[in-house]
Amino acid sequence: MPLNRRSFLGKSAATGAGVALTGAVVAPSAEAATAAHKPKKKKRYSFTVMGTTDLHGHVFNWDYYKDAEYKDAAGNAQGLSRISTLVQQVREEKGRHNTLLIDAGDTIQGTPLTYYFARVDPITAANGPVHPMAQAMNAIGYDAAALGNHEFNYGIDTLRKFESQLKFPLLGANAVDAKTEKPAFRPYVIKKLRTPHGRDVKVAILGLTNPGIAIWDKAYVQGVLKFPGIEEQAALWVPKLKSMGADVVIVSAHTGASGTSSWGDQLPYVENAAANVAKSVPGIDAILVGHAHVEIEQQLVTNEETGKSVVLAEPLCYAERLALFDFELEWDKGRWSVASVSSKLLNSASVADDPKITKLLQDEHALVVKYVNQVVGRATTTLTTVDARYKDAPIIDLINKVQADVVTEALKSTQYASLPVLSQASPFSRTSEIPAGDVTIRDLSSLYVYDNTLVAKLMTGAQVRAYLEFSAEYFVQTAAGAVVDVDKITNAGNRPDYNYDYVSGVSYDIDIAQAAGSRIKNLKFNGADLDDAAQFVFAVNNYRANGGGAFPGVATAQELWAESTEIRTRIAEWVTAKGVLDPADFASVDWKLTRDGTPVF
Repeated sequence: MPLNRRSFLGKSAATGAGVALTGAVVAPSAEAATAAHKPKKKKRYSFTVMGTTDLHGHVFNWDYYKDAEYKDAAGNAQGLSRISTLVQQVREEKGRHNTLLIDAGDTIQGTPLTYYFARVDPITAANGPVHPMAQAMNAIGYDAAALGNHEFNYGIDTLRKFESQLKFPLLGANAVDAKTEKPAFRPYVIKKLRTPHGRDVKVAILGLTNPGIAIWDKAYVQGVLKFPGIEEQAALWVPKLKSMGADVVIVSAHTGASGTSSWGDQLPYVENAAANVAKSVPGIDAILVGHAHVEIEQQLVTNEETGKSVVLAEPLCYAERLALFDFELEWDKGRWSVASVSSKLLNSASVADDPKITKLLQDEHALVVKYVNQVVGRATTTLTTVDARYKDAPIIDLINKVQADVVTEALKSTQYASLPVLSQASPFSRTSEIPAGDVTIRDLSSLYVYDNTLVAKLMTGAQVRAYLEFSAEYFVQTAAGAVVDVDKITNAGNRPDYNYDYVSGVSYDIDIAQAAGSRIKNLKFNGADLDDAAQFVFAVNNYRANGGGAFPGVATAQELWAESTEIRTRIAEWVTAKGVLDPADFASVDWKLTRDGTPVF
């Protein structure tokens, strides 16, 4: 129909009325207007960081010293094979792309498995094997690991070879070149996590190791590497990570949380500095704690500058626990910020071994089982450490006899050949036993569980006396008339068993009724009172020789001789050469506990 003026105006009027009517219907109410001005809900993103520490070569739930599945009274289980199962469960729950997996150090030392691939079939050999810990951690899919102090026990060449076999970075911001003082290992890694919102989250992982390496592995690192303080290096690196756009900063630190040190005034740095770092260095969101071999599910430390809480967690050693840090982030003012962090621990005893890891390393495991079960001699009687911490036990005398013999032989053509040789040893284990009958490498390894080597130092009688007084601080002061509980008279001040020493070659009483510092009585050499001015050769493990445990005099004493062969190996050689392990060849009564002169036992 042709359009005329009347129809046009009529339609226009109708349309206008319709528009007006529609506008009236949809006019916003007061409630709708208020809703329209509400702030938009912020974008949020959650992710989880899993952590282990102090694995110490535990791949399987296996005790090589007992040649049996590992068991303890608490029902714990050990091994990366169990951790792998837990990791898979978390990844399935959270989504693989929403998780990271890190470690806080002490990986390649601690079991016959790690010893075998460092010394018997070393990874450093031409066409040598891939380290079992590297194989397992690569298969599980770690994102980063910090250096531990025990990573240096087999020398830098072994450590570098292990590092080259990893498919993830080995971090140590405070392991620096001794000459240039530049980082000798990667200080950090930044991982990007993709979110559903198109905005990646940048997670910085800073690795820090223990300054005590400078003492404990002095023979390997002196003049090669330096280890500045953990707090100082965290304060240097965290601002750099923030300036690089890190939304989240996690520290993986081979350091405990107690704020204590084992080395007295030998180093100007704190050994267990994690809580100090959280308190003093702003910008850290969480710290994976290591080194101390304790269990911390969640510890909140308030940063002094920001007032924000930093979350600390330490999973139990030997792969007995897996730490989980759960992060909640929100998008605010053009960037991601941490809204909340919490931590918890998962128990590896709650799951089965991952068959992937079992299959991967079954051959290496079988090799080590065969090695440690080699028979090297025969014992005439059972020897045990069960009461060695409070009674002079023949099994510890064995260590001292071997050490004294090795040092005597080493110095026989030197100017020190005529000096008497004393020796120290610690009751490392409360459960070690060498049964009557066949003696195997695993029996001897269970007696000496550390990869320590032997050093000879020159010390005076006065220094020996001071050394013994310091060692005797291990005992709790106990009055002459008090009831003696063997479970309560040792470990005074939380001193561990490995920081209590026997000394052979002299005889002495430890009077635990006396105050610390005046307990050594009747100290004699060859039946006569010890001459403070007399000189002695002191056979000592490298940990103690370098100042481990802060025993007086020994670290600064003149070094006469040292070797790289493990004391454990020397014990095996001694037993092999003898053929028969008879206490008559090594046992001696060097000391006893007394109270006001009366023997305790």
